[in-house]
Amino acid sequence: MAKKEQRVLLALICQTCKSQNYITSKNKLENKEKLVLKKYCKTCRKHTEHKETEKLD
Repeated sequence: MAKKEQRVLLALICQTCKSQNYITSKNKLENKEKLVLKKYCKTCRKHTEHKETEKLD
């Protein structure tokens, strides 16, 4: 039988300017909630919260 896909690619978008800055992956079986990280945004030029989205632009 084929194994269920555990890791999924997702994009991180800035919460202030809504620009997509990072692409990462996570284990969707272990982490059900959305990923929120403090990362550097190059358009805002400061550290802001980035939230996951499924769309990869």
